[in-house]
Amino acid sequence: MKRYTEKWFARRTNSVRGKQDMTEQGSENEILPGAQLDASKMLGHWLLARIGKQVLRPGGLNMTYSLLDSLKINWTDDVVEFAPGLAATAKQIIAMKPSSYVGIERDKDAVRFTSHQLESADIAKVIQGTASDSSLESGEASVVVGEAMLSMQSQKQKQLIADEAFRILRPGGRYGIHELSITPAKTPFEMKEEIKNALSNAINVGARPLAESDWCQLLEASGFEIEAIEHAPMHLLQPLRLVEDEGVLGVLRIFKNLMFDRIARQRVRLMRRVFKKYEEHLSAIMIVAKKPG
Repeated sequence: MKRYTEKWFARRTNSVRGKQDMTEQGSENEILPGAQLDASKMLGHWLLARIGKQVLRPGGLNMTYSLLDSLKINWTDDVVEFAPGLAATAKQIIAMKPSSYVGIERDKDAVRFTSHQLESADIAKVIQGTASDSSLESGEASVVVGEAMLSMQSQKQKQLIADEAFRILRPGGRYGIHELSITPAKTPFEMKEEIKNALSNAINVGARPLAESDWCQLLEASGFEIEAIEHAPMHLLQPLRLVEDEGVLGVLRIFKNLMFDRIARQRVRLMRRVFKKYEEHLSAIMIVAKKPG
């Protein structure tokens, strides 16, 4: 019990520190990727970031914690993260003191933003590239992490990204993902397509979540062996999850920003309606897979 309490306290302390770091970004909000766009045209995750939401993962902070716990990152690891976004997970990874950290971001504005968030960490760097073509050497990493990005890719692109993770990992390396999942696995095809279309319209980017078995098949097709799987409700915009992930002050900041941004408020309401409508068929999924050898 004591060990669990200490672990929980350490997590919450790191979480608070991470939130303070993000709050202190202040005027850096203007360099959010797509910040020059009208709120009606921004990608969903950057719109949420614009109004002050810092945790943009479908399973929230707790699922990210479970992912990192399962990956068992330590001082011997060279970690690569695909699409680190606001760097919330990157900061948690760096707090685990790996040997090195590399973030791969496609957009140059995202590279600049994320680099700014991590500038105090001398083991970290963020480079421009894609998750399917990172430009890293084969076997350069011992851990690869990707959250809330595979779900937005076509099936072909998903496979290319999983293949790239396999290529840059050393034998015995671990690949951890945290994504959206369709549940149950036997959900009719028509319902799956309806959910994908509704999500895509709400967040302004193609959303293609998979069932658990399909996620596992994807990773196994690249050569991985599945080591751990965990599910959580997809409650990204539910009040209790908001407080859990953002804290009371963070939630108040989000509500304040929404009060003065009518278009953002309308889009967030649409996202929330879609998430609520399909909540019985949507969940967050975490999978850790290993490269043999």
